[in-house]
Amino acid sequence: MRRPNALTTIASIVLLSSGAALAQFGFARSDAAYRPLPNLAYDGRFTLVRVRYAPAPGGYWPGRRPSWIHGYPLAERNLMKIMNEVSFIGAHDEVNTVTLDDPELFKYPIAYIIEVGWWTVTDREAAGLRAYLQKGGFLFVDDFKPEGWRGPGGGWEPFANTMRRVLPDVQFLDMEAADPVFHSFFEINGIDHFPQAYVSGDPVFKGIFEDNDRRKRLMAIVNYNTDVSQYWEWSGRGFRPFDQTNEAYKLAVNYLIYGLTH
Repeated sequence: MRRPNALTTIASIVLLSSGAALAQFGFARSDAAYRPLPNLAYDGRFTLVRVRYAPAPGGYWPGRRPSWIHGYPLAERNLMKIMNEVSFIGAHDEVNTVTLDDPELFKYPIAYIIEVGWWTVTDREAAGLRAYLQKGGFLFVDDFKPEGWRGPGGGWEPFANTMRRVLPDVQFLDMEAADPVFHSFFEINGIDHFPQAYVSGDPVFKGIFEDNDRRKRLMAIVNYNTDVSQYWEWSGRGFRPFDQTNEAYKLAVNYLIYGLTH
């Protein structure tokens, strides 16, 4: 991996996706709007995977798009372009999707899940995620906002209750700027006032550590009251300032590097 001397315009390397892709996954009215793309065949190269789940009531966007698909696949495509620009990981630009009860999950060291205020799991999915985390998998939780931000439902408690089905004794520990994940590639020395896309207040960063011991491996990082992925998604369209977008990319790259090395 190589670390650039400065990161002043990193987001500018992301190109606009085709109009067809934006229409299919952002604004289409047909059922195709929420059908995932075919997965890439496993070839040993790093591929980021997004978790598919059945949303709770209220967890559907216009066009009956389920909450898990928000920003897919543009956000991850842009992130992986940045990842390959700043490192020698050689990852696939494309993102796969998987359910938590699918054995294919164990081929991916990092799993990405969003809008978990409407996340639900079956017993098989809870067991699958539990085994994944205990065997070394890393869960990246993002685009997660307080209750009522878009009507009834959502918020922290539904996520916490679902996570307790996965890890009954789970504790959600406050992340600190000194934690290794914030220094795994880029040096992120402050998280108290991290750039926000549109939710009021400051983001809340929580961690799930092995054996609930913050001295051990971080198994999951939880970005609450924020939508970091919106910066990646919109970086090719100029909707957000470069400096804030750069910080969002730095944060995500650190998560990926941490997940790959711990």
